[in-house]
Amino acid sequence: MVTMTPVVIGDHQFTAITVKLPKTNFMAVTNDRGYIMCGALDVALLNEKLKDRGIIAGRAVGVRTIEQLIEAPLESITIEAENIGIHVGMSGKEALLKMV
Repeated sequence: MVTMTPVVIGDHQFTAITVKLPKTNFMAVTNDRGYIMCGALDVALLNEKLKDRGIIAGRAVGVRTIEQLIEAPLESITIEAENIGIHVGMSGKEALLKMV
């Protein structure tokens, strides 16, 4: 099952996407500038093979819900995310607000 729901942080709207898979979930919170994701995100791939795309993204691990993803500290980020002031250890919520 796939669900998409709006998420409001401060005055900004994002879209939460959850894909229920066998024994795990895929989760992301996004806007038109960037996104945060669960541990399924391959930050190394984005930084190395897709570097020319300038993707702004961060990854949190050990989360099971969108709420946890938003509150969890980011474990890794892309180079472009770092360029706009996002850093490892920042909460997903703080990172999303840097993407507006």
